[in-house]
Amino acid sequence: MKYNYLGNTGLLVSELCFGTMTFGSQGMWKVLAGVQQDEVNSLVKTVADSGINFFDTANVYSLGESETLLGNAIKSLGLNRNELVIATKVRGTMGEGPNEQGLSRYHIFYSVEDSLKRLQLSHIDILYVHGVDARTPVEETMRALNDLVVSGKVRYIAVCNWPAWMVMKAQSIAEKNGWNKFIGLQYFYSLAGRDIEREIVPMAEDQNLGIMPWSPLAGGFLSGKYTRENESAEGRRANFDFPPVNKEKTFDIIDVISEIAGAHNATTAQVALAWVRMQKGITSTIIGAKNEKQLQDNLKSVSITLSEEELTRIDAVSALTKEYPQWMVERQAYGR
Repeated sequence: MKYNYLGNTGLLVSELCFGTMTFGSQGMWKVLAGVQQDEVNSLVKTVADSGINFFDTANVYSLGESETLLGNAIKSLGLNRNELVIATKVRGTMGEGPNEQGLSRYHIFYSVEDSLKRLQLSHIDILYVHGVDARTPVEETMRALNDLVVSGKVRYIAVCNWPAWMVMKAQSIAEKNGWNKFIGLQYFYSLAGRDIEREIVPMAEDQNLGIMPWSPLAGGFLSGKYTRENESAEGRRANFDFPPVNKEKTFDIIDVISEIAGAHNATTAQVALAWVRMQKGITSTIIGAKNEKQLQDNLKSVSITLSEEELTRIDAVSALTKEYPQWMVERQAYGR
């Protein structure tokens, strides 16, 4: 397993991160989950044995059950806490009360305390804000996050699913006040969804922010199960068609990566994961699994290195349509 520095820090994380959205059976994400403690323990052991040191969860995954199951697994397996990097998130709705959601100081502090109890940890290594809260001032959110880092309950802060302009606003506020800044980004990125290449990836490169892609298999659509002839195959997509993708274009992508997979004696999923891992700015790709077979297949993706010719073929079939002002920036870049 290879390890990469996370953004502008000295923290090393494995090139694959294990996501735990599949843990538990409650709340709106239960359709994607269902893995219980015995299976969780087995998966976590396999992950740790593979060299992965990076685990990703969230308070909203199965309404906290994912955090509980992960914490139990770490404890029962006797894993060395000092060798693990544990990330969780705050933003989503955790109850019926009016303040049980959002990015207010009130909710952030309560959420972190609850996450620590469920995880059975003294601190969280990386705390992500899990989306935009349009009603809470960014200043309030960043001050609260900074205070958690200062308190020792959180080591680093990061962000999911914000537009680039808002991330830069938050970074500027933090820098102006001498507060801790975001060190990483977690965004949807896959061959079927390359949207972050427009604004997020250039921003990350400029600001030295690590990128941790979620759903690199586009909700299972790039797993190899789905083809034009078998569009309604069983699996995650059959029950929850998310994240949204252009399916006709994605079928063209699947045709290309399936052929490349054959040349590598690999699976379609492994090639899709290898492509994400090899892209500019990617620090750690988040994989998930419901069983050992899926996990082992995903782990093997790190052994695949795509050639320049293969990357060119994949890029051609999956490339974004150029939008304004991108095409004008490129047009006016001559002579510079």
